[in-house]
Amino acid sequence: MEKEQTAAQSAGLIYGLNDRPPLKDTVFAALQHLLAIFVAIITPPLIIAGALKLDLETTGFLVSMALFASGVSTFIQCRRVGPVGCGLLCIQGTSFSFIGPIISAGLTGGLSSIFGACMVASSVEMLISRVLKYTRKVITPLVSGIVVTLIGMSLIKVGISACGGGAAAQADGTFGALHHVGLAALVLVLIIFFNRSSNRYLRMSSIVIGLIIGYIVAWAMGMVDFSAVQSYGGFNIPIPFRYGLSFDISAIIALALVYLITAIEAYGDITANSLISGEPVEGEKFVKRASGGILADGFNSMLAGIFNSFPNSIFAQNNGMIQLTGVASRYVGYFIAGFLILLGLFPAVGLVFSLMPEPVLGGATLLMFGTVAAAGIRIIASQRIDRKATLVMALSFSFGLSVELVPDILCQLPETVKNIFSSGITTGGLTAILANLLIRIKE
Repeated sequence: MEKEQTAAQSAGLIYGLNDRPPLKDTVFAALQHLLAIFVAIITPPLIIAGALKLDLETTGFLVSMALFASGVSTFIQCRRVGPVGCGLLCIQGTSFSFIGPIISAGLTGGLSSIFGACMVASSVEMLISRVLKYTRKVITPLVSGIVVTLIGMSLIKVGISACGGGAAAQADGTFGALHHVGLAALVLVLIIFFNRSSNRYLRMSSIVIGLIIGYIVAWAMGMVDFSAVQSYGGFNIPIPFRYGLSFDISAIIALALVYLITAIEAYGDITANSLISGEPVEGEKFVKRASGGILADGFNSMLAGIFNSFPNSIFAQNNGMIQLTGVASRYVGYFIAGFLILLGLFPAVGLVFSLMPEPVLGGATLLMFGTVAAAGIRIIASQRIDRKATLVMALSFSFGLSVELVPDILCQLPETVKNIFSSGITTGGLTAILANLLIRIKE
């Protein structure tokens, strides 16, 4: 115990991993974490529902289940149930990385196809957790950086469509109208303004503030119709397989590749979290922790699919929150999990956010997706960019972005092949893995 306290103190922490802070400190730390992740958890289901043109009730339910699944996943990750979980203050939430392939799967096979593919493909990440040391030779930081950059670049298209008014505006001919673009620009400017603040609380809540002000302005402009909701009361009871299950091989392959990359991202996040928490980042204890965390990442995504939610991943932003608060206690994670589960059970939360006009969400997501691409570039920049790396990047970005920019290039291919390669993330990611393995250059 004394050894643990010394490690926590040397890491500059107020409360170490296994400390139990007083209730007041625990709740305050949990609420700060919640503030940092709430928007990130609800945004993917809102984007996916918008792209698939789902009704208000279904959208609200998907948002609620995203919060519920994140709460359950966070508890498993912090508590460590048997071999599942890392036992750190690791928060799990709905992952942005899967949005592109999920929308593709949903457009061809509906929600049943999405949840079937999410559940089957999650086995890839669980398998990687068991053979961790071998996969790191295939999925190198260069490959990981290329895929993360492609994820951000591919999603920018989704963000800018929302800024123009989304599918509804395209249908009624108002896409790109000044009131849509102006509202998105207002949200974007507000987030940048508050993010540059020297006040840490304003900086942490910049996205939340931007969305709330944008929502109020949209309501004042008559763009929010609360009468569309029949009832805000009652409970949302999680119903396993509510939308059924179906299995599409092309959707499974596309999602499996993203799970491959998510496993490497999870490894990086667990390493960073261990370091910040004053825990070892090498040796048997760390390898066991990392394997358990990646296993939980895959298992929780499968669990999320059962409860009608989308794949979960470890949130990197919470590592910054641990540094900011000086609280690394995993017991705080239990409170965060409890808050998320409670929010998920009340339909009012999901319904209020499902009414949010697309330009308001677009203003925030455009910046978020740009940040994802920038994070990928940072990973690439941390590596030695030699002739081989340049070739790998050139091929990956060329193939990945070409199918995003000119999707008709695939129109003559069989339907299954077309569905697999229609996602720039899948095409670019597979190219990166193969090129990295096959290109040999003698300098």
